[in-house]
Amino acid sequence: MIAAVVQMTSTPDYARNLERAEHWIARAAGTGAQLVALPENFPLMREESDTGPHPLAAELAESQPLGFVREQARRHGVWIAGGTVPEQVPGDSRVYNTAVLVDADGNLSASYRKIHLFDVDLPGSELRESRTVAPGEEVVCASTPWGGFGLTVCYDLRFGELFRALVERGAELLWVPSAFTLPTGRDHWEILLRARAIECQAFVLAPGQFGVHNRTRRSYGRSLIVDPWGVVLAQVPDGEGVALADLDPARVAEVRARIPVAGHRRL
Repeated sequence: MIAAVVQMTSTPDYARNLERAEHWIARAAGTGAQLVALPENFPLMREESDTGPHPLAAELAESQPLGFVREQARRHGVWIAGGTVPEQVPGDSRVYNTAVLVDADGNLSASYRKIHLFDVDLPGSELRESRTVAPGEEVVCASTPWGGFGLTVCYDLRFGELFRALVERGAELLWVPSAFTLPTGRDHWEILLRARAIECQAFVLAPGQFGVHNRTRRSYGRSLIVDPWGVVLAQVPDGEGVALADLDPARVAEVRARIPVAGHRRL
């Protein structure tokens, strides 16, 4: 299976972001990708200070960004791991940061509400995702033609227990759509992705945001595809772009047979 990760520099301009996503999806599909993965918050990157109602918040059935992803999947005949979209929370001004997986016929195959929220103090900035986002609770592993597909989002990457739970549910591919900050990305991004691939013995698809989005948001980039041995198969350089890799599902079984971690676990 040929998979692609798309790297974007999303802004507060929704129409512009969809145009860029459409461009990169077409580029990936035209190069042979069967699965195209978009980054976190691909349709809109808000200012950190924007704490009012999200302009795109809606139930998934009515979501404009999800409708765009579904249309693109049908047009190109590819599966799309459609980044994240803002899902309305009943009775709450916050939204779920929801990752969506759409099949090649445009059907919503799975959705996952980001569990771990990015509330941190970094040099020069204080980030409180929980002010505008409500946490999800459910671990989600979807069925695809290429094996179990585990859904996560960005900050989830630091919580190995979530990835272990996904493997226990059958995950052989792990998706990490992200908008990693510059300081955390520079020091932790690739290390954590390769660690998750090695310990889970699974492919990792990590499409990220890159560059300056607005006055208060900047992302690291360096989107990756990693194999179950921890080898980086493809990487997007700085700037918007796409990287592709040929993933053989048999590689997961091979690595797991060589080092049967699951059977050796004691805790």
